[in-house]
Amino acid sequence: MNPDSSINIKSRIKVLKIFYEEPDSDRWIKYDRYPRKLIRRLVRGPEPVGGVKRWFLNLIHGLDILGYPYTINDYRSLRNVSDEWALVVGKPHVIEKIPDYIKIIYGPGIASHPFDSVFFTHKTNIEHILISCSWFKEMYDRDLPHYIPTSIWPSGIDTDLWKPREHKTFKNTVLVYDKIRWERDEYNTELVEPIQKLLLKRGIHIEYIKYGSYKEEDFRNLLSKVDAMIFLCEHETQGFAYLQTLACDIPIMAWDRRGPWKDPTLYPDKVIFEPVTSVPYWDDRCGQKFENLTDFTKEFDLFWKRILNKTFSPRSYIMENFTLEKRSQEYIDIIKNIVNDHNPTPADIRHI
Repeated sequence: MNPDSSINIKSRIKVLKIFYEEPDSDRWIKYDRYPRKLIRRLVRGPEPVGGVKRWFLNLIHGLDILGYPYTINDYRSLRNVSDEWALVVGKPHVIEKIPDYIKIIYGPGIASHPFDSVFFTHKTNIEHILISCSWFKEMYDRDLPHYIPTSIWPSGIDTDLWKPREHKTFKNTVLVYDKIRWERDEYNTELVEPIQKLLLKRGIHIEYIKYGSYKEEDFRNLLSKVDAMIFLCEHETQGFAYLQTLACDIPIMAWDRRGPWKDPTLYPDKVIFEPVTSVPYWDDRCGQKFENLTDFTKEFDLFWKRILNKTFSPRSYIMENFTLEKRSQEYIDIIKNIVNDHNPTPADIRHI
């Protein structure tokens, strides 16, 4: 091999070409999506940041901290080039905008199941998928219509923004975070209301927040008013809210019922997969978990005693594993490894 073609192969990717767009279509006349978007912002203020956008924003923030170069939605650079790599963070309509001759690394903002993305059956240029946790990867590896390599990559958390207040005093208050998606009436009766009654019976004040009904700033302000959080969610593939809570040094008692993934659009007729978890990233510093109301009733007093004794240290877990710098550096390393394993050629080295 010519020495000039092999040097610095490990640094072949000098600029990350990242693609992410929120879907927005015309409604009444051509191009009316632009004034409608402006009017919405003026009337409602900035839109809440969803999970997929948060993956994108946190990745970009981390790359900025590291000083690693990237472009965003540079479709022009894909024209007439066959050896380029497009890093599509999420949103399926973006996949369809990437030419078939461009190699794609897709994720972690992927659909909840491969069946929800029809392009997996005809888009042969998806070379790799980034998936945010191990159980989600296992389901994708099992159910993809054809083999595509996968890797696990979760986002980092902005630990400068999500941090404890300087003067932390005991408030005798718990935040109940409600992200129960399905069978709400049943779980409201069997889980949410009994948990709140138990807290009130013990003289503990309650704050309550429901997923999808708040802005991140409101959530952050609430966290400054509580000593702990009860996290109610059937499953998570990353779980930004609970990781942000841990970054604020707020311990969590998390409902982790395990069992099957129960999306009613697919379960049980089309997909049966288990076990899932509501806290895919966790250790004993973060708090405690419970499976059902009986388990909660049994374990809560021990959890609260540990809150009073300040024996949890959730922020240390986040700082050890989920800073923006660490997670974005791992993203860079994963991308480089994928590309370098793709049989590099002198042409690749010149163009990437």
